[in-house]
Amino acid sequence: MGMNPDASEFAGRRVLVSGGTKGLGRATVERFLAGGARVITAARTIKDTIEGVDYVEADLTTAEGGEALAEAAMERLGGIDILAHVVGGSSSPGGGFAALTDEHWLAELNLNLLATVRLDRLLIPQMLERGAGIVVHVTSIQSILPLPESTTGYAAAKAALRTYSKSISKELGSKGVRVNSVSPGWIMTDATADFLKLLQDANGGTIEDARQSVLDALGGIAIGRGAEPEEVADLIAYLASDRAAAIHGAEFIIDGGTVRTV
Repeated sequence: MGMNPDASEFAGRRVLVSGGTKGLGRATVERFLAGGARVITAARTIKDTIEGVDYVEADLTTAEGGEALAEAAMERLGGIDILAHVVGGSSSPGGGFAALTDEHWLAELNLNLLATVRLDRLLIPQMLERGAGIVVHVTSIQSILPLPESTTGYAAAKAALRTYSKSISKELGSKGVRVNSVSPGWIMTDATADFLKLLQDANGGTIEDARQSVLDALGGIAIGRGAEPEEVADLIAYLASDRAAAIHGAEFIIDGGTVRTV
């Protein structure tokens, strides 16, 4: 459902997509690749690879994994021009806040906040040396519209990422590095199916019951469906392109009208 990209839009650009092997991350890798970019990404286990993409076997929830990816990016590509942080997700159980242990909280923060912070810390300095670079952080509408029965830890971590993104945008804009964030709502991916299965296991009923419970908690989706990964990837690519050269420190919600406040 994505647009037909300009095959030379990102020619000569070096792009790192975190979490780029499935779902939105894979769609983002494909979008930059279609625009002519050189792309590198990482996964704990590399499979179903895309021709032309550089892969690194690394666990981004650890400091060592982030360092391995950053080192590979510098060695193989000679640097990074665009950082697209798509890594994220939740495996915490349902059952409300009391069901979350310290281990659950630390897992949510490592995946949804610290994995991104570490890569920024490792790779933004080389952007500053050149006086140019682009960073896109993928947060979530749950940062402002949490689902308390199922994703408190995830929502809190994404809210922290949202604030972090805004903070570093103030620091980096005058130094040539643009920073923006994309806040998706419901996206139709395998991870969505896994999340619904967790809800079903915690609450009983069917997968459709779990899906409806999420839609009810969100207040519905105005356009009647979730976004396709390619639609969100198009927005990420736009923000990373020269067409968005004047956009900095902004958050873009792409949720089909789920968040209805001004």
